[in-house]
Amino acid sequence: MSNKTHRDEKNFNQAALDYHKAEPKGKIEVIPSKPHSSQRDLSLAYSPGVAVPCMEIYEKPETVYDYTGKGNLVAVISNGTAVLGLGDIGAEASKPVMEGKGLLFKIFADINVFDIEIDEKDPDKFIQIVKGIAPTFGGINLEDIKAPEAFYIEQKLKEELDIPLMHDDQHGTAIISAAALINSLQIANKKIEEVRMVVNGAGAAAIACTNLYISLGLKRENVLMCDSKGVINHKRENLTPEKLDFIANTDIETLEDAVKGSDVFIGLSKGNVMTPEMLSSMTENPIVFALANPDPEIAYDLALETRKDVIMATGRSDYPNQVNNVLGFPYIFRGALDVQAKGINEEMKLAAVHAIADLAKEPVPEAVILAYNVQNLQFGREYFIPKPFDNRLITKVSSAVAKAAIDSGIARKTIADFDEYENQLLDRMGRDEKLIRMMQSRARSNPKRVTLGNAEEYNVLKAAQILYEEGIAFPSLLGNKKYIQEQMERFGIQMDVPIIDPSDDDQKENRKKYRETLWKLRQRKGMNEYKAKRYVRQRDYFGPLMLKHGDTDALIVGFSKNYTSVLRPVLEVIEKDKGVDKIAAMMMILSEKKPIFFADTSINQNPTSEDLVNIAKMAEMTVKSFAIEPRIAMLGFENFAAIADTSKKVAKAVSILHEKYPKMVVDGEIQPDFAMNADHLSDYPFSKLGTTPANTFIFPNLESANLSYKIIRGMKVAQVIGPILMGLKQPVHVLQMRSSVDEIVNLATVAVLDAQRRERKDQK
Repeated sequence: MSNKTHRDEKNFNQAALDYHKAEPKGKIEVIPSKPHSSQRDLSLAYSPGVAVPCMEIYEKPETVYDYTGKGNLVAVISNGTAVLGLGDIGAEASKPVMEGKGLLFKIFADINVFDIEIDEKDPDKFIQIVKGIAPTFGGINLEDIKAPEAFYIEQKLKEELDIPLMHDDQHGTAIISAAALINSLQIANKKIEEVRMVVNGAGAAAIACTNLYISLGLKRENVLMCDSKGVINHKRENLTPEKLDFIANTDIETLEDAVKGSDVFIGLSKGNVMTPEMLSSMTENPIVFALANPDPEIAYDLALETRKDVIMATGRSDYPNQVNNVLGFPYIFRGALDVQAKGINEEMKLAAVHAIADLAKEPVPEAVILAYNVQNLQFGREYFIPKPFDNRLITKVSSAVAKAAIDSGIARKTIADFDEYENQLLDRMGRDEKLIRMMQSRARSNPKRVTLGNAEEYNVLKAAQILYEEGIAFPSLLGNKKYIQEQMERFGIQMDVPIIDPSDDDQKENRKKYRETLWKLRQRKGMNEYKAKRYVRQRDYFGPLMLKHGDTDALIVGFSKNYTSVLRPVLEVIEKDKGVDKIAAMMMILSEKKPIFFADTSINQNPTSEDLVNIAKMAEMTVKSFAIEPRIAMLGFENFAAIADTSKKVAKAVSILHEKYPKMVVDGEIQPDFAMNADHLSDYPFSKLGTTPANTFIFPNLESANLSYKIIRGMKVAQVIGPILMGLKQPVHVLQMRSSVDEIVNLATVAVLDAQRRERKDQK
C-alpha cells in the first residue's frame, strides 16, 4: 500500500469516526410531529386525551393507522451475523449500519425508522422476538442475517405476520439486478428463456436473485450455480436445502469451465475471480454483473479492454450501471405502507422490477444529466439502470408496488387517483430534496481547481480535506505556507495539495506577472507600479490574479474579513460578464422540503427598478444552472398594490420584466408568505405565478434580504449556501465570516459547477 493510499484511508477512517461521534450521536433521531408548546397540546398528546384514540383502536384495530405513526414506521432489524463485508460482528457492532439504513429510508422515501439490534442467533428465538414487537411497526426490513438462517427466518415471519416484510440483502439485490437483466438482455438481443447463466455465489442474495430471474422466464436447467467449492452439481454432498434446488446434472466442476459458452455471468461472491480468459470464453454480447464490493469479480476497465461487446454492471458508483439496493427498498416499502399491505408478495417485487427497468428507457430529465455531468444519458450499454439520484424513482416504483398490492388483494387500503398519489409523493419528499448530493456528484464527474483563501483557518483546512478526499475539487491553499503547515500538523490534516504563499520565493515569477496585470488594470484608477508590487504580496489580490491568469479555475475567499473589504480586490481584477451592469449575490436556502433562493443579499444596497430587473435575470440563469425551474417573486410589503415608494419601484421592475421577458415566470410586488402559499396565490388569478409557490425571491433592498437569510442561518432551521456571486466573468465567491466547514464545502461545490458551466459554454 502506498503512503498516499494509507494516508487517505487513515483520514477517511478518522472522518467516519468523527461523523458518527458528532452531536447528536448516531445518524437518526426522533422528533415530535404534533404541536406541543401549550398545556392543552400536552393534554391531547398524553393524559387524558390519549385515552380516546387508545379506545378507538381497541374497538377498531384498523384505526391504528389513523391515530398513530405505525403506517409510516419501519423496523430495521438485525442480529449482526452477516454485516456488510465484516461478517458476524454481533448485534451491538451492527448498530451503525442499521442506523445508516434508517437514514436511507428517510432521505429517499420519507419513511421513519427504528433500528433494532437483537442479540440472538437462535432462529426460532429471533423469530419470537420479532413477532413480539411487530405490532409497533407498519413494516419490517430484515438486514445482515447470515444464510441459511436468513431464509428460514424470513419465511416464518412472512407466514406469521400481516405487515410488509423483506430481507433486503436477498430481495433488494434481486429486484435491482432483475431490472438490469431485463434491459441488458434487450440490448444484447437475447431472450431470457434461451440464455445460459452462471451465478457465482450461493448465499442469500444469489439464491434470491436466481429465483427471481426464474420467475421472469429463465430456465432452471440453464443455470450453473457456483459456491466456494465450485459448481453445484450432482456429485456434490452435504448441500443446504436452498442449494439443492440448483443442483445441475453436469460434470462441470470449475467456474472457468462453467462460463465457457455462457451468455450471462452474475457475480455475488468476491473480487477478481473472473479472468479475461473466462470473459473471452463467453458468447457474443456477454452480460456480466460483477457485484462484489469494493472489488468486482472482474474490474470494469479490464472487462471493457477484454471485450468491447461486454454489457456490464457493478455494485460501484464510479462505473456505469450500478446495481444499488437504494433504487428499490425505500420505494418498495413506501408503496407497501401507503396501501397498508399485509406483506410484500411476488407481484409487488415484479412490479418494482418492471418499473425500474422501464424507467431506464424513458428520456432522462435535465436534473439527472446535470447531476452526473454528462452530455446525455440514454438507454444503452452504459445506461440500463436508473441513477440513484433520479427523483422519478419514488413515483414510478412506489406507485407500481402500491398498484400491484391492490391488484393482488394484499392491500387494506386502495388509491383512487394515482396521479394525485404521485403528487403527494413529490410533496412528501420535496421535489429537489437531493440537491446537495446531486451537486456534489456532478462536481466529482469533472472536478476543477479551487483556490481557498484564509487557508490557515481550521474550517478552511477541513473543508479542503473533504473536497480533496471526496474528489469534489482539486483544492489549493492560499496563505502563509509555514503557518498553514503548522496548522495541518496541529489538527492532523493530511492531504497532498498545493500551498500557495504570495510572499514565497517560488511565486517570484507569478508576482512579476500579476504585478504587470494589476498595474495595467488599475493605472488609470489611482494605482501606481509600486502599489501594484506591494498588493500582489497580499492574498486578497493574489487569489483573484491567479484566477485572472487561469492558474486556478475558481476562487473562494473571505471567512475572516468583512464581505466588502474582500470583495473590493475581486472587483478590481475580475471583469463583469457581458451585458452585466452591476453584480449581485444570491443565497440558496435548503429548507426541509425544497430549496429557495434569495437575491440580492450582499451587494446592492438600494437597487433601482432597472437593477431589480437585472438581478432577477441573473437569478433566473443561476437557478436554472441547478436544474431547477425558477419561479420568481418580486417582494414587497404590499400585494399588487404599489402605494408605497418601495412597492412602486418593485412594480415598475415587474412591468419591465413582463414586457421584455414574457416567458419568465415572475410577478409581484408580493409579500413572501403569500408567494409561498398556494391558497393565498389563488386570490390573484392574474398572477404569472399561478397557484404554484415561488422558489426565487428578489428583495427590494439589501437590508431586507441580508437580514432575512441571516435569521434563517442563525436559527439553524435550514442549510444556507452562499453568497453565490452573480455577474462576474469567472467563478469567484466570497464566504460569510466564520463559515462552517459544510458551508465552505457547499460553496466550493457551487464554484466547481460554475467552472464546469463556463467550460461547456466556451466549448460550444
